[in-house]
Formats: sequence, C-alpha cells, structure tokens
Amino acid sequence: MFEIKNVSKSYNKNADKAVSDLNLTVNNGEIFGFLGPNGAGKTTTIRMLTGILPADQGDLLLDGISINERPLAAKRQFAFVPDNPETFSRLKAIEYLNFICDVYKIPKEERSARIEDYCQRFGMTEVIGNRISSFSHGMKQKLFLIASLITDPQNWILDEPMVGLDPEAAFKIKELMRERAAAGKTVFFSTHVMEVAEKLCDRIGIIKNGSLVFCGSLEDLRTQHGSEDESLEEIFLRMIDASSEVR
Repeated sequence: MFEIKNVSKSYNKNADKAVSDLNLTVNNGEIFGFLGPNGAGKTTTIRMLTGILPADQGDLLLDGISINERPLAAKRQFAFVPDNPETFSRLKAIEYLNFICDVYKIPKEERSARIEDYCQRFGMTEVIGNRISSFSHGMKQKLFLIASLITDPQNWILDEPMVGLDPEAAFKIKELMRERAAAGKTVFFSTHVMEVAEKLCDRIGIIKNGSLVFCGSLEDLRTQHGSEDESLEEIFLRMIDASSEVR
C-alpha cells in the first residue's frame, strides 16, 4: 500500500500549485484508477510518488517507508511504468532486463523463469535478443511492462499504460492487474480511458486543478455525483467541466 499525506508541488514560486494538499491512501489488494483532465496533476503526483520529483511539502509512504527520508528503501517497494517508454536504446532487450534484475538483486534462476514467462505473455520471446532501438513504441511499452513485473513489486504504478498498445497487450495488462490485486498487491494507474477504469477499478480518484475532488468506488461516485444509469465517463466529464478544462 502507499499513502500520500498533505503533498503539494509548484513548478514556479508565484504560480498556482500543480498539486495542492493531496491526501490519498491506496490499499493492498486494490486496483486504483487515477483520473483527471490534462494538466490536472496526475503525472506530477506519480513523479513525486516514485521519487522523480521532490514534493514541496508533505510526505509519501510506500509500505510505510518515506520516499523523502529513505528514498532507496522506498523505491524497492514499487515498480513504475512511465507514459514515455524511452530507455537505453543501444542495449538489447535481454541486456536491459538483466540490468533491472541486477539492480533488484533477483537470483539468476528466478530471473530466467520470470523473463521467459512475461515475454511469452506479451509476445516478445522472438525479439528479446534485438536492440531496443529497433523496437516500435508498442514494443518498448511491452518491454517496460516486462521489466516492471520481473521485480515482482508489491506496488505496481503505471502512467497511462495502455497508450500505443494493441488490444491483445492491453487485455494482458488488465489480466495481470487483476492477478496482482488478487495476490494482495497494490495496482495504481492513471488513464484517460474511462471504460477501462469503470470495468477494472475497485476505487478511483479524480483530480482537478491539483486537488482531489473524489475518491471512492464507482457506486460511491454515482451516489454522490450522478445516478445509477450514468456511466463513469458521463459523470467524470460533468465533474471536470470538460468544455473549459480539457486541453
């Protein structure tokens, strides 16, 4: 699980906060969808949670470990899949995966089995010996997904993970999310695809102008902000006032 406590972030001292006094807890065994329009603060939040950006105030705890106070220990509690799958293009895919295994100190016997399993799931077995520079965007995204999963993370954090993927790979991700949640692990992902969030998530959070405007189940959302027959997309668009906010 992880906790975001009173976290704020500004990119310029005199500018509006990109994230303002954010409080959020995501529990073990849960798939949590993080929703919001462009510029709402989703990626900024994820970058603070993963230690890429420092928070101006507040704290972020991964399995009780503060990423502010113990960044290396906290980073061992999660795996992150960014929205832009760019990495060491001169390496072969298998070299990159072995590098990740070395960083996380995964024994050779375990890593071989995990690499084989996930490469097979994502249809990457035949190209694992190729250089990353030869991969399409979708293949790079699959490689990042495999690299994150071979570490068997307690917390799996993904930023727009299905962008650029074919339907089969997108289905595999959803399958793996359910598997990991069923095993008591945490899955947290941002998305613009309302249909995916509606069908997959145990809870969702909606962020607008850097502030969390809703957190709960879809049933809670319909009770508080809509009606039983409304879709997540309809309620979401009304809540964020899409005509003036999405850009």
